[in-house]
Amino acid sequence: MTLRQAPWAPTALAAVVVLALTGCGGAASAQPDEADTFVFATGKDISCLDPHVNGDMPQASLAANYLDSLVSQDKDGKIHPWLAEAWEVSEDGLTYTFTVRDDVYFTDGTKFTAEAVKANLDHMVDPDTQSGTAGGYLKPYESTEVINETTARVTLNRPYAAFLEVLAQPFLGIESPTALKRPQAENCISPVGTGPYKIVDYIPQSKVSLVRNEDYNSAPPFAQHEGPAHIKNLEWLIVPEDSTRYGLLRAGQVDALDLMPSVHFAEAEADKKVQLVLQDRPGNPTNLMLNTTRAPFDDIKVRKAFLHSVYVEAGINSVYFGTVTKAGGPLASTTGFYSPDFENAYLPDPAEADRLLDEAGWTGRDEQGYRTKDGKRLTVVLPYTPAAWPTAHAALVTQIQASAKQRGFDVRIENQDFASSSEKYNNFDYDLRAGYWNTNTADVLRIVFSTEYMKSAGFVPNGSGFSNKEFDRIVNEALATDDPDIRAGLYYRAQQIVSENALQLPLYNQTSQLALRQDRFANLTLEPSLSLPYIYDVTAVNAS
Repeated sequence: MTLRQAPWAPTALAAVVVLALTGCGGAASAQPDEADTFVFATGKDISCLDPHVNGDMPQASLAANYLDSLVSQDKDGKIHPWLAEAWEVSEDGLTYTFTVRDDVYFTDGTKFTAEAVKANLDHMVDPDTQSGTAGGYLKPYESTEVINETTARVTLNRPYAAFLEVLAQPFLGIESPTALKRPQAENCISPVGTGPYKIVDYIPQSKVSLVRNEDYNSAPPFAQHEGPAHIKNLEWLIVPEDSTRYGLLRAGQVDALDLMPSVHFAEAEADKKVQLVLQDRPGNPTNLMLNTTRAPFDDIKVRKAFLHSVYVEAGINSVYFGTVTKAGGPLASTTGFYSPDFENAYLPDPAEADRLLDEAGWTGRDEQGYRTKDGKRLTVVLPYTPAAWPTAHAALVTQIQASAKQRGFDVRIENQDFASSSEKYNNFDYDLRAGYWNTNTADVLRIVFSTEYMKSAGFVPNGSGFSNKEFDRIVNEALATDDPDIRAGLYYRAQQIVSENALQLPLYNQTSQLALRQDRFANLTLEPSLSLPYIYDVTAVNAS
């Protein structure tokens, strides 16, 4: 059985669909029941468990199960109370006054108060935290004043219409202020939250062990029950190799996994014991970013020629077997204010690619068939970390390399470790950069393409190095208004500018692809803000 979760965005193309596939049977009846252990296998390692530090999706996936957020977001994009019971926004949009719950405790015994709000927001923007994601979202943050134990007044330096939306993400989950006072290395291995589970052990590159928070009383509105989680122990295994991870699921050694390998989709869909939970994520799709700060991609004609040179859809179909959806514009289709008008802006067009390269002066050919100009080969370098990507992604990149060669591009894929590629990314020492940015707001356009985000806070979000005054003005105006029609017009123009300037090669929408042993467990869902695995509601199956 395949369960396609409803996306949060009201403009999304997908809907809730349960596909009764050939060979699939219904799950056994599920009754809320305490089970001893739920084993979840993920494909990517987590260098630091604290999602405030750096900020990658594996951190957020785990954090969704031991941290609560100030506010929650539903599948339609609406914001609801969570740890914050209520809030007021000043007329100028610069002040948010939160009233927080007075009956919640962190799992280290610290009481959750307005002081925790201040400690967390300050921690996220502290340069020492190196918070590329949470800190990046909070660039408008100025300060927090603790009015009393249950009231925190947050001041921004400019209007920020996406503020509540980003606060709903696990990246900005609330941690114990007591724990945050520890050295970062210590907090990285044992962050403390108010959530349904608490971390009890972490073996890097192996597993994270969590145990149920027996005093949990702060379930979000999107949860299916209240009180402690149904499952007592949660084992979060790190299994990078795709076939090994899937093999553990088939053998019953793990109960669920993410990054479901595309080569095994058909087999899983036909297995009565397995349920697939699928959902495209909002934000900036998986892409190859073009570095405009140096040759050859400082020439827009060369950038456009590159985009017209490659066969993305054919490559996706051959390595992902229809398990991901092609992206063509700067926003995933599940993102608010997404427009489909830019999906087909750069279809494969060898003749147009040749024309543009000729106009750009790359008219020569060397003995290997690569384009040349003034005796120099048309070379583009892609620093690449295979461990950070699914096997299918690496295969897709190789296919892009081959198709670009036909037009005369020498795409050099330089495999290296994460630290080496990060250093190059932070110094614009590349021509192509593989990436994506999952977030629940169209403000991702500002984060990924505006001048403001060309500096590193642990990571440089604007990997293209694009700097455009009109674009910067538009995306900031979109944050200064709550009028959806005005925001729609502004974000349309922002998408248009990105597309016209050929800043990235969109590949496919990021997606949550989970597989669950439905003969043993049920109710594995996705939290709505980023479509991440949510274990709190999982129940043991009473086979009948």
